[in-house]
Amino acid sequence: MKMIFRIVLATLIFGALPALADTPSLAASPAMDTNANPEAAMTALFGDPVVARGKGFEIKRSQVDATTLNLKGLYTARGAAAPANVDGQALLLLINQNLVLSKATAADKVKAKEKFQASLQQLKTSQQLTDDQVNQLLEKQLILRGQTRAQWEQQNIDQAAIPIVLKRELNVSVSDAEAEEYYTNHPADFEMAETVQLSDILLLTVNPNTGTPVSLEQQQAKRKKIDDLLKRARNGENFTNLAVQYSEDPVAKNNGGKTPPLSRDQMSPELAAAAFSLTNNQISDVIEMNFGYYIIKLLDKVPAKKLALTDKTPASDLTVLDRIKEYLAQRKIDRQAPAYLKQMAQAYNVEILDPKLKSLELSVEAAQAADTNAPAVAPGK
Repeated sequence: MKMIFRIVLATLIFGALPALADTPSLAASPAMDTNANPEAAMTALFGDPVVARGKGFEIKRSQVDATTLNLKGLYTARGAAAPANVDGQALLLLINQNLVLSKATAADKVKAKEKFQASLQQLKTSQQLTDDQVNQLLEKQLILRGQTRAQWEQQNIDQAAIPIVLKRELNVSVSDAEAEEYYTNHPADFEMAETVQLSDILLLTVNPNTGTPVSLEQQQAKRKKIDDLLKRARNGENFTNLAVQYSEDPVAKNNGGKTPPLSRDQMSPELAAAAFSLTNNQISDVIEMNFGYYIIKLLDKVPAKKLALTDKTPASDLTVLDRIKEYLAQRKIDRQAPAYLKQMAQAYNVEILDPKLKSLELSVEAAQAADTNAPAVAPGK
């Protein structure tokens, strides 16, 4: 998790979008309460003091708490433990965001809104979700976060604006020749893994609201039910109909059990082993996971290949050439942004009012300066 500013700009908020498809089930309570929203609980107990400010903006404790929670989730998703100074990282991120967004022009904001809308549409397409399905899943997450739809959209648009503003402010550009040279020198970045498309039926053995296991009696009943569904599917019943009627995977269920194309590294080892051993239209045995029982049917298998410069990258309308140019532009921004943001912080008279957060933020700034040349995610992936 080096260069936390760069990584979070790209994924912190948009991470909420793929989560709509990745979460088996989320509980939605009819009203917000402090148990569902820990930031609301902290604010109710201790108030919401301003912890940092600069010319034209203030940052409150609740904002730091919410961003810290998102950062911890991002670390967890990447298989890493959040560091002790994660609060300082959250504060630095919020300061940098405010500084950059203060420079956003009307044109920047239009581009950012278009980029957000395109990203949301790409998610719908890649995950095969209808507008209603996205709205239902998003509504549940927003209730848990204590956000309105308008707040969520504006948050995403602001995030999309940051690289747009930085690219313009820092006068960053990348030529086709630079991108082609990168493509030639990094062939492994553009090797696409073999993928499978599946239809699945999932019966959960955990409470979808809490993640805790259901009773042994309920687990045994689920096992008996999944065995019966496997028998029915192999005896010729329509797999899609069975998935719609019985599956507890809300996203796949709404698509007749159909998943987007998946590579081995996008699946658990148990599912990958089963999926890649099947032939088209073959149905697996019951796959036992720590959260439930799966049956999968292989719909299609696409062999590995190398992307050409004119090919589109996965889940995107961008060509490989355009994606490389974006990636190289971001690397240039990464190198120039720390000094630029430091100058802005001085010009905007940024001050941190919370002594503990001030010490954490300073340590993050030093760590970032040392990691300026950290590698980013390959553009073909």
